[in-house]
Amino acid sequence: MFDYDAPKQKTRTDWSGTVIGVMLLPVFSVFAYLGKAEMGFTATIVLGLSILAVKLRWRLRKHVWFWATIVVIGALHIPLLFIIRWPQTNVPTLAYSLPAGMVDFVFISGALTMAERFFSKGKSDQNR
Repeated sequence: MFDYDAPKQKTRTDWSGTVIGVMLLPVFSVFAYLGKAEMGFTATIVLGLSILAVKLRWRLRKHVWFWATIVVIGALHIPLLFIIRWPQTNVPTLAYSLPAGMVDFVFISGALTMAERFFSKGKSDQNR
């Protein structure tokens, strides 16, 4: 007579997006204080999407190769931030920052996927 579904178990609220945003506020603030708000906005977007890519693979955090991959990718980002000359135009910063962040997200996700396949290859063969 009544469609009664059993109540679903309550799960904890995922506050990771809020935590990532709060962690990135000082990054933007430092760049804004230095007079490079556009560069800070770009760095904040790219860093936020990078952290999101890492969060999606957080189950791999117990592996050394996971952290080594993140360190190598992070080391590649630091010079790029200062080498790339961002346009000084009336074009909103979001127009070129968001695509750069999305490409970076795909790059980091792909690098972590390749590292997972390469380093966990031997473990899956042993289980067979």
